[in-house]
Amino acid sequence: MFHKEATMPRPLTSEDDRLTRLEELTFFQEERIKALDAALTAQQLQLDKLEQDFSDATSVIRLLREKLGDQPENSLPPHSMPERW
Repeated sequence: MFHKEATMPRPLTSEDDRLTRLEELTFFQEERIKALDAALTAQQLQLDKLEQDFSDATSVIRLLREKLGDQPENSLPPHSMPERW
């Protein structure tokens, strides 16, 4: 009598193959997560720097407005002022 299991090829989706495939997927997903985390960290550093630059620029603008606010409205610009000898 012919034994049926001996002639059947091993299925391509055996548990070992499936486990190996899952391990491969997990590895590549972990690598992708690391890359995304590095990109996110770099973007956060850029955002922090931009926020600091914006804060500094806002402070300078505020200071300039305060200085300009102290001058009379009709004051002459420095290049139009008469020379003092």
